Amino acid sequence: MGRRAEREAVEDLLEGARAARSRVLVVRGEAGIGKTALLEHTRAIATASGFRVESSVGIESESQFAFGGLHQLCLPLMDHLDALPPPQQAALNVAFGQQAGPAPDRFLVGLAVLNLLAEVAEDGPLLCLVDDAQWQDEGTAQVLAFVARRLAAERVALLILLRDPSDGGDVSSFEGLPELRLDGLSLRDARELLADVVPTPLDERVRERIIAEARGNPLALLELPRSASPARLAGGFALPDTMGLPRRIEDMFRLRSVSLPAETQLLLLVAAAEPTGDAELLWRAAGELGIAPESAEPAEAAELVMIDARVRFRHPLVRSAVYRAASPPDRRRAHRALAAATDPRLDPDRRAWHSAQAVRGVDESVAAQLEHSAGRARARGGVAAAAAFLQQAADLSPEPADRARRALEAALAKHEAGASEAALQLLAVARVGPLDSLQQGRSDLLDAQIRFHLSRDLDSPGMMVAAAGSLAPLDGALARETYLHALDAAIINGGGEAVRIAEAALTAPAAGTPPRPVDRLLDGLVATLTGGFAAGAPKLRRALEAFRDSPHEDRLHDPDDDRWLWLAGRNAVAILDDELVYVLASRNVQLARAAGALATLPAALSFLSITSVLMGELARAGELAAEAKAITRDTGGVHLRHAHIILSAWCGDEAETTALSAVTAQDPAHPDEGTDASLARYAMSVLHNGLGNYAAARDAASRACESHELSLSSAGLPEFVEACVRSNDPARAEAAADEIDARADATGTAWAIGLAARSRALMSVGPSAEAHYREAIERLRDCRMTVYLARTHLVYGEWLRREGRRQDAREQLRTAHQMLSDMGAGAFAARAARELRATGEHPRKRLAQPTDVLTAQELQIARVVATGATSREVAAQLFLSPRTIEAHLRNIFRKLGITSRRHLKDLRLT
Repeated sequence: MGRRAEREAVEDLLEGARAARSRVLVVRGEAGIGKTALLEHTRAIATASGFRVESSVGIESESQFAFGGLHQLCLPLMDHLDALPPPQQAALNVAFGQQAGPAPDRFLVGLAVLNLLAEVAEDGPLLCLVDDAQWQDEGTAQVLAFVARRLAAERVALLILLRDPSDGGDVSSFEGLPELRLDGLSLRDARELLADVVPTPLDERVRERIIAEARGNPLALLELPRSASPARLAGGFALPDTMGLPRRIEDMFRLRSVSLPAETQLLLLVAAAEPTGDAELLWRAAGELGIAPESAEPAEAAELVMIDARVRFRHPLVRSAVYRAASPPDRRRAHRALAAATDPRLDPDRRAWHSAQAVRGVDESVAAQLEHSAGRARARGGVAAAAAFLQQAADLSPEPADRARRALEAALAKHEAGASEAALQLLAVARVGPLDSLQQGRSDLLDAQIRFHLSRDLDSPGMMVAAAGSLAPLDGALARETYLHALDAAIINGGGEAVRIAEAALTAPAAGTPPRPVDRLLDGLVATLTGGFAAGAPKLRRALEAFRDSPHEDRLHDPDDDRWLWLAGRNAVAILDDELVYVLASRNVQLARAAGALATLPAALSFLSITSVLMGELARAGELAAEAKAITRDTGGVHLRHAHIILSAWCGDEAETTALSAVTAQDPAHPDEGTDASLARYAMSVLHNGLGNYAAARDAASRACESHELSLSSAGLPEFVEACVRSNDPARAEAAADEIDARADATGTAWAIGLAARSRALMSVGPSAEAHYREAIERLRDCRMTVYLARTHLVYGEWLRREGRRQDAREQLRTAHQMLSDMGAGAFAARAARELRATGEHPRKRLAQPTDVLTAQELQIARVVATGATSREVAAQLFLSPRTIEAHLRNIFRKLGITSRRHLKDLRLT
């Protein structure tokens, strides 16, 4: 792309912000290609156009300081902090170390930054410049990428500059954002620039060699001639070496720096080792080394650095060239001086970091400082930073026991931060030991969890059981949770391992008094898997009621229990308790939203989406599934297909359901007997029952019901009964109906009893069948899961038509068709329509609804606004900015032909 096109991209970036259409642009290119020049060009245009401009520069040595780059960008904007909701204010203040409090979710920090930028932009357009983003700390990079993906209708422009991955640094957070690739100058432009740099005549062969070596890199065209003597420029030029161009340019800066006086070189080294650009700190450190201020003059004359109120290197490659060129003893001297010059009260973490770089060998005092720094980083939500500090602390620990302990803590933090491969390496260091028994148990558990996370390792559940056994006499509560982790992993993997692990968990330490909800959940699952559904269901119910009744606002509430809400919700489906399913699914989403836990919110939204499908609210389910997908995309998480495949199956979308099922089947992370594969088979059974392909539905449901995932077997059994009856397989239908009867007896819920009566009706004849159908309808009317009520009207109507009772059949089929059509259950609605036509009645077509023209996100916003929520409240709930909500509302009003929020209430969207 030519330089003209680059300028046009920048102008489009700024024009979008002026028009309240936020723009984001990632600029990539090798070092020296002109990214910084483009940044300064953008800054100049923006400043002249009335933009407020704020910036952040990534520095390699700063990449382990939690939210350091974000603090640099946001610090000048903090006078607008009071405009944010209190949870967002607290998240930013804790992340920046301004107040104590629970470590915030990094994406709640992201929402706070998004709204802070939006608030500032209310006063005028805002340009945010992020240079050398590959060196930003992990927390900053994730937050900036999240903000970039959520900007929509704000007067904000975000320009992010990255080096090529081959130059080092992590650029993964910014993948998928709008991108501009900076290529080298054209041959013509390169010759013009070279002529400006070297005004004296050049030998033609020398000129062409310089241009060839520079490959259009502007910095290379500026620096290559400076590195050559006049004689060589006049008549010849050295052959190129094997270094890449950025390293070659860096080497030229190194050669220029080593020709300076010794004191100047040392001062440059101190400046290179001090990443904040604080000139006062530089001069204090220089004083520690006895370096006079005038030592800076030769470096400034060589155009390597400029020192006034700040320290600014001519180019980032100058900094790295100076630092790489220094000997290890000189580097340690520089860092020792900087540590001495850094105030331990104001910046203890950077002081600890400089002290660590000054150490030769090991040093317990510095290792302890780093460990304290790790604690502060974790408290601010900087898990990746905490892991980096702990890893360095382990390296500096003189005592093997301290080294092992710190390496284990670093491994735990690395895994929590998503760097599981690195965590395994640290775990290997920890296991060199010595570890005490509790530490050994924790390391065994972490090893199993990492292996399961990385590859669904089939040995992981057994490894967790072994870890639970070793933890049992040391930490009973942790041992019990480890057994639950093992059970869940075994269920997800499939096979018979879950029953064996449940049997092993019978020896788990007794729960405390009173037992935690998670203790009750373990006991309920173990009882169900070892003693059968009837034995375990009452215990499972008590566990789920404990989760339901847990006072989340109580200071005595254990927040760790919230981590198991998703498993509790799944088992509410297992015992067919519709009220518990709805309450637990809703609470999981509410808690994740309130905490800003965007890492866990997509899974919670997916389960609530599935719950909404069963409640007959397929449009609402689509909104939730779309939100989960969007958040996963914006946070860089792994997309969960569960909600989408179940929704598409109930909608009757054969192509989508089949495609999603095929993706699951081909994914090596999903074993053939595992939960994901079984869920896909359940979805296929629903799809084929809707389409009338009963043999295919029977085969899919049969496999789904074999799963040790109790929710899938409970949901799959009614599909299996219907498919077996319709495909003339009465023996298997009878066995499945007996199991549904047993589950209904054990739970006593309206949902379970209704499904049992429906299943018996499908297999019965005469008055007995009718009695069962009527009982099923009566019971399912008292249940939230209205898809089953609608389908019971359908099968009852089909039975009545076969009995020759056309008028009665029409009544049931008419009800079924209307319910299923209104829900959006396309295949079942079509099945009801066919049956209605067979009775001689033409089914009414579903009337178009005003809201049909809205996107899933617009419909979701309209629903929340219809409750009376303000734009700020809607924005906080949906992790968007108020201005974006207002922009969506304008579109909603236009599409619906309304002019106010009151009209949304009249549409009864909630």
